[in-house]
Amino acid sequence: MAAIALKIKNKDGQHVLKDLTSESTVGELKIFLSSLSDVGIERIHVLFGYPPKPLDISNDNKKLNEIGLKTGETLILEEKQVQENVQKNEPQKPLENGVASHETIGSCRPGILMKKVVPPDNSCLFTSIGFVLNGNVDTSVHTLMRQIIAMEVASDRETYNEGVLGQPNADYCAWIQQPSSWGGAIEVAILSRFYGIEMAVVDTLNAIINRFGEDKNYGQRVFLLFDGVHYDPLYLEQSDGGVQTIFPSEDMEIYREAEQLAHEAKSSRQFTDLNKFTLKCLVCNKFLTGQVEAQRHAKETKHTNFGEF
Repeated sequence: MAAIALKIKNKDGQHVLKDLTSESTVGELKIFLSSLSDVGIERIHVLFGYPPKPLDISNDNKKLNEIGLKTGETLILEEKQVQENVQKNEPQKPLENGVASHETIGSCRPGILMKKVVPPDNSCLFTSIGFVLNGNVDTSVHTLMRQIIAMEVASDRETYNEGVLGQPNADYCAWIQQPSSWGGAIEVAILSRFYGIEMAVVDTLNAIINRFGEDKNYGQRVFLLFDGVHYDPLYLEQSDGGVQTIFPSEDMEIYREAEQLAHEAKSSRQFTDLNKFTLKCLVCNKFLTGQVEAQRHAKETKHTNFGEF
C-alpha cells in the first residue's frame, strides 16, 4: 500500500497529513479532517484540484484511490453550513483508533489564498489591479489606468522608445487608451510605480513569480495571477469572512503560498496554450489561432487590435 501525503487547508491554517495510504477509506479521511477542526463529520465539505471543485466523500467505504486522491493533493476543508455555539479555542480532538497523525506547518495562517475571477474583456489586468487596490471588481477603472500609462509613456520618450514599445511612442499612447488593447509587463511596471506598491505576477504557465517594483523597496505587495493570456487578482479569504488583498512586503509566508499556487496551477495545466488559444482581430473580424498567427496577421495588415475569444 502506497503512503500518500495530503496538504490540508482551512480558514484556521494549513496542515500536512502523511500517514494515510491509497487504501485508506473516505471514512478514515473524514475522521482526520474532523479532528483537525471543529467541523463535525456530518458537516465536512472538501474541495480539491485547481480550480477547486467538490470532492465526493459521500461513501465512507470507498478507498482514497477510488475517489481520485493521490499524493501531493491539496484539500480545502470547509463546513457545509454555519455551526452555532462552536468553541473556537477548543483543543484539537485526538484521532480515533489511531487512524492517522499530522504535523502542523509553522504558525497557521488564518486564511486561504484565493483567485477572484474578473471578466475576460481585454481590460482584465486593469480590473485585477483595481480589485487588489480597492477590494471590489470595477470594470470601469481601466479608463483612468490607461490614461495614467499614456501620460507616463508620452513624458519619457527616451525610455519608452519604439524598440521597447514595438511601435512609435505616440502610436502606443493612442493604442493603450483603446478599451480593446491588452495590458502586460510594461503596463504593470508603470502602475506599480504610480501607486507605489510592489505587484507580484504569479505566472502559472512557467510556475514563477515576476515582481514589479521589487527594486523600489515598497512596503506593501499585491498579487496577480496570469495564465499566459488572462489576469485575475489574488486575495486572502480570512477566517472571519474578510478579504485581504494588500500584504506587507516582508510577509514571505503569503509569498510562498503564492509560489505554491503557481506550481499547483502548472501541474494541473491551468494555463493558456499560446499556440492554440483563439483571438479575433477587432479591425477586420478575422479569427486567429495562437500568438504566432496573430503576429503574422499584424505584420501583414498592420492590424494591432485583438480580442480574447
